Amino acid sequence: MKNSEIIEMTTAELIERVETEKAALNKMTMNHTITPMENPMQIRAARKTIARMMTEIRKRELTEKK
Repeated sequence: MKNSEIIEMTTAELIERVETEKAALNKMTMNHTITPMENPMQIRAARKTIARMMTEIRKRELTEKK
């Protein structure tokens, strides 16, 4: 997911999406420990996507305070 797509989402959508992405990441990690994934870089990409969304949420919180 690109930053431009993340910026277009509402805050509520972002929070909901972060929760689903975290659940998917946990599932992916567990599956990877049991049987190795074909492309383990998906785990890194998922972590970075979650970080981008969390950064955008935090940025919006800080702009609301000012």
